[in-house]
Amino acid sequence: ELENLSDAPFSGDEENGGSEERKTEINGNWIPATSITEAKINAKAKRRLRKNSSRDSGRGDSVSDNGETLKTGVVVPTSPKGKLLDRRSRSGKGRGLPKKGGAGGKGVWGTPGQVYDVEEVDIKDPNYDDDQENCVYETVVLPLDEKAFEKTLTPIIQEYFEHGDTNEVSEMLKDLNLGEMKYSVPVLAVSLALEGKASHREMTSKLISDLCGTVVSKMDVEKSFDRLLKELPELVLDSPRAPQV
Repeated sequence: ELENLSDAPFSGDEENGGSEERKTEINGNWIPATSITEAKINAKAKRRLRKNSSRDSGRGDSVSDNGETLKTGVVVPTSPKGKLLDRRSRSGKGRGLPKKGGAGGKGVWGTPGQVYDVEEVDIKDPNYDDDQENCVYETVVLPLDEKAFEKTLTPIIQEYFEHGDTNEVSEMLKDLNLGEMKYSVPVLAVSLALEGKASHREMTSKLISDLCGTVVSKMDVEKSFDRLLKELPELVLDSPRAPQV
């Protein structure tokens, strides 16, 4: 019995039991050591969770080019070409719109509806010319050659055989630059009339009479009939009655 006695306030069984269920006093309360360790681990996990949530709260979810929502932290690969063509501000400011509504760059027309003032001529300009302000510009029509003449006037005369308006033919011929081919107008009209009806020949006679003095001169008419007489052998091939007509 004396050997079992010890200086410890508890017996051997009480000491073993005390080591397994060791308690700590916190704020006057006795709490087991195992529960304190679990509380520390839980508190550390909560602090870490709050830190991550506060860090990601301002970012939000990003949207890819395809319209799919991506989670925070996922990097979408973009090509260098796409970055060059991206008009959005690299500093993150602005809405990506062109400057000044598209009228502020070099070589642009300006905003729609913009009216420019009349530019005044600088007299001190070395290229300035007094006669330039009094110039009258006219549209230049090149004279018709032989091939273009026949291709252009043939449908005009054929249409005349349909409507019979000599004034319309005269206005259309005035818009053309006949040049030296004026005398060929009666030649072509008579050649087409020989291949047509008797009414066409009568209309051709009236057309030449109305064009004489306005589109063609008397000298042009004389020159045209001289050419017709020279080309009579060729006209007989298409119109056998050409000499009598």
